[in-house]
Amino acid sequence: RLEMRNFGVKVCVIEPGYFKTMITNVENLEKNFHSSWKKLPEEIKASYGESYLRQFVAMLKVMQKTYNSNLSLVTNCMEHALTSLHPRSRYSAGWDAKLLYLPISYLPSALSDAL
Repeated sequence: RLEMRNFGVKVCVIEPGYFKTMITNVENLEKNFHSSWKKLPEEIKASYGESYLRQFVAMLKVMQKTYNSNLSLVTNCMEHALTSLHPRSRYSAGWDAKLLYLPISYLPSALSDAL
């Protein structure tokens, strides 16, 4: 963002939370993870263990319940960034981005890693 300012280009960062899209679709993700897992060398599979993949997919299924389906929150940020006379440097779309990820970004790394 700052590098582009020297060239007269204004860059706005849009940081959305989790939204229901094809990218976050658990069935697609699970299929891709299993496909990638099958291609891994046995040494890496042994390092992580089968339980790692199962626990990761289970976590995604739990998280999916909190995904926001109102994509207009993101597109409204895009519209404002593109059409505003004075757009903001950063936009946060979704309650999780505003109440969880943004505050965590201000914490010391050790504390945010623990969370």
